[in-house]
This record gives sequence, C-alpha cells and structure tokens, in this order.
Amino acid sequence: MKIGIVGLPNVGKSTLFNALTGAGANVANYPFCTIDPNIGIVPVPDSRLKRLAKIVNVATLIPAVVEFVDIAGLVKGASKGEGLGNQFLSHIREVDAILHVIRCFSDDHITPTNESSSPADDFKTVELELMIADIEHLERRRDRVARQAKSNDPTLFRELESINQLIAHLNGGNTVRTLLAALDNREDIRRIKQYRLLTAKPILVVANMSDSYDRNNTPELTDLQFFLEDSGATVIPVSARLEAEITELPEEDQQAFFDEMGLGKSALNRVIQESYQLLGLISFFTRNENEVRAWTIRQGTLAPSAAGTIHTDFERGFIRAEVVSFDDLEAFGSFAAARERGRIRSEGKTYVVRDGDVILFRFNV
Repeated sequence: MKIGIVGLPNVGKSTLFNALTGAGANVANYPFCTIDPNIGIVPVPDSRLKRLAKIVNVATLIPAVVEFVDIAGLVKGASKGEGLGNQFLSHIREVDAILHVIRCFSDDHITPTNESSSPADDFKTVELELMIADIEHLERRRDRVARQAKSNDPTLFRELESINQLIAHLNGGNTVRTLLAALDNREDIRRIKQYRLLTAKPILVVANMSDSYDRNNTPELTDLQFFLEDSGATVIPVSARLEAEITELPEEDQQAFFDEMGLGKSALNRVIQESYQLLGLISFFTRNENEVRAWTIRQGTLAPSAAGTIHTDFERGFIRAEVVSFDDLEAFGSFAAARERGRIRSEGKTYVVRDGDVILFRFNV
C-alpha cells in the first residue's frame, strides 16, 4: 500500500518525505529536483505496541509500516506533457492514495513555479491536471470499448454508459472521489475503481508552513481550510523543514526541541496515522517470547486472511484465532487475568478482525 506525495514543484514534498523517513538528504530548492520517485518505509506510531511489550515483558517491538512515494512536482499543463507531465502522472496512478502538499508561506529564496495567488489556487491547479488526465484516460478507454461493442455485447454497452457518466461528472469540475462518496452499491464502486483514476484516490492535504508559524493566525492556512471545508479532505499543518531538521537530532532531544519551539509534539505522527487510516488500514498484534508486532490489514478482513499476512501456511491451515482486545488486556494486566475473566475468545473463519486485537492463530498444515 503506497501513498504518493504530490504537489506543485518547490512546495516542500521532498523535505516532507525526508522528515517522514528520517532520510536527512539535502534537497535542492529548484523545480524538478526529484525525477525518479523516492520510496520510503515509515513506521506507524502506535503507543499500544510499547504498552503491550511491557505487559508481556519483551524488549523487541516491530511496528506496522506505511510506504510513502516522493513524486516529482506537477505543473500547469502536465496532462498535456508540460514539465515532465505524463511520466509523473503515471507515478501517481501507481499509488493507492495521495498526500497533497501545499506551501502556505512565502520565501524569496524558493524559486516560484506557479503564478497562482493562493494555496487554494495551487490546490485547484493540481486537481485540474488530474481531472484532465482522467478524462483523457476514460476517452481512450471509451474508444476501445466502442469498437468492441459492435459485437452487441450488453456488458460493453453498460460499460460505455458508465464511462460516459464518469466523463460528464469530471467535465462538470468534479473529482471521482465525490462520486464514489455518494455511491453505496459495491459493484458500481468496484467498476469505477478498475479504471485506476487519479481523482478517485483518497486524499490528505498537508499545509507546509514556515518554521515559526502560528496555526491560529496564518491567513494562508485559514483560507485553505475554508476552501476545502466541504471537500472531506483533512488538512494538517506541518513545518516540513523544521520537522526534517528535528529528525536529525538524537531521539531523546527531539521532544525538548518541540517544547522549546512551542509546538508541543511532532505533526508527522498525525500525518502518518491519518495516511494509514486514509488507506482503510488497521493493526492487529501478535506476541511471542521474543517480540510483539503490529500487522497491517484492511478494515473488514476475516481472520484467515489476517493470519495469511503472517504466513500463507497460517491461512491455508487456519483452525481458529484466540483473540483479546488490547483494551481488555491492558485493563486486566495479563493474559492469565484476561482469560480468567472470559475476555480471550475463540473465533472462527467468519470473524472480522478489529483494530487493536491481540491474536494467537491456531493452524495445521
């Protein structure tokens, strides 16, 4: 599961990527300093993991992870090949969700790449390019299906109708996300998602702020939040440059630096957690005498499939899952106490795993 970091050139995408991954690489302040996408595996902050390790008295913790892809900047006209247009659009098509970075401060040392007057305009520029790319993608698909439909296959006629509806929706200035949000028919949703449209991908917005921003008194941030108020997109203010610098400090000094700057805590944890949730992901936990570990699954995953994320043999030979919620385990203080209170359950193949479940899988192959 990948999240693509997207935006105009020089808005701080690579700086944010370095902060998220702790890469610490030098980032050039000119357009297109990123050409091939960089990929980073980032642990998902989850305080439950450390608390679980304390309960079972082990030292090794293995967190869940999410994958971030630093994609080079889009410019106005990217859908027509401007900048490195189509190459970058293809990179976005390969990710599962979009983290859209928008610069919400001015800096004379940063080369401007857009003539827009506001962060909202920057957002609209990128969204428009993605919508145009989706229309062109669907039009090519429509041409192919129309040729095949001469065989009078009713399935193809239905697909043509669906494609025309999508094109009309996009031509009205609407993203496919808004259409998906209004649908409750799983078959319709599946059919739309098969086209891998750029504006169908879930989105999280990061407002890249100055090092000394005041989130309660930054007009650019306020205007962006107001503009996106009805879009359903979450906006997270982050000073990417400051966060990147702090990640280079020893871990024990990082919180002191945040306190000194009056920020309280890193905004990166929220970005990572929101990104994880944006993909519809949850974590369950396992433990043994050596380690506790968080595993990533989609919401709605059945127990055998969850077991398969550990090893295919676990799914193939699944017998049952012994499950206790993390909250119950923490409340009673041990597995023995939780078992005595009847809080460790035996679940079968139809059990839907919940976020925070601590599971022991029984299997036989």
